[in-house]
Amino acid sequence: MIAQLRGTLSDKRPNQLIVEVGGVGYLVNIPLSTFYALGGLREEVVLLVHTHVREDSLALYGFLTAREKHLFEMLLSASGVGPTLALKILSGMSADELGPAIREGDIARLTRIPGVGKKTAERMVVELRDKLSAAEPEALASSAAAGRGGVSGDVVSALLNLGYDSRAAEAAVERAARGGGADNFEAVLRAALHELSAPGKKASRK
Repeated sequence: MIAQLRGTLSDKRPNQLIVEVGGVGYLVNIPLSTFYALGGLREEVVLLVHTHVREDSLALYGFLTAREKHLFEMLLSASGVGPTLALKILSGMSADELGPAIREGDIARLTRIPGVGKKTAERMVVELRDKLSAAEPEALASSAAAGRGGVSGDVVSALLNLGYDSRAAEAAVERAARGGGADNFEAVLRAALHELSAPGKKASRK
């Protein structure tokens, strides 16, 4: 299962891009928001990836922020919303607008997105409203961690996935990076875990 790609941007279009990693080009489907935020060709890019597997195909969907990936996966849990439509929804409305529209039951606003009819919008509101309210704080924390960038951001994200509190994880990574080897993921992760497990540290998992 591919969860992240870090490589060279070799081609980009409004709905797709190709990331070259170790001589292999990965075709990744993206929303417009990711396309607009991309750098130039031949620059390094880091994408959070949702791998969608079916009996006859495997498709990759990429995002620059954890928040967008989280919303994409949440949209997939709604009845009648597949990955193609979920991508259109994120292309038609920003993450900052989509969450409030669903929580507030703004059907008129949701149906202005191409491909979203009234019934689909109503199902999204009914099925996702409570999930969004409960998960939004966690998604924002993950997005902030991803925004740190570099090795430190990757380690913070890894610690969040392991269940550690975001503040404790960030503090531990900051201390670990100061100890040297800040450009080595494994070294920083090992040092951060040591910090979190040190006696007297109340950095237990959630």
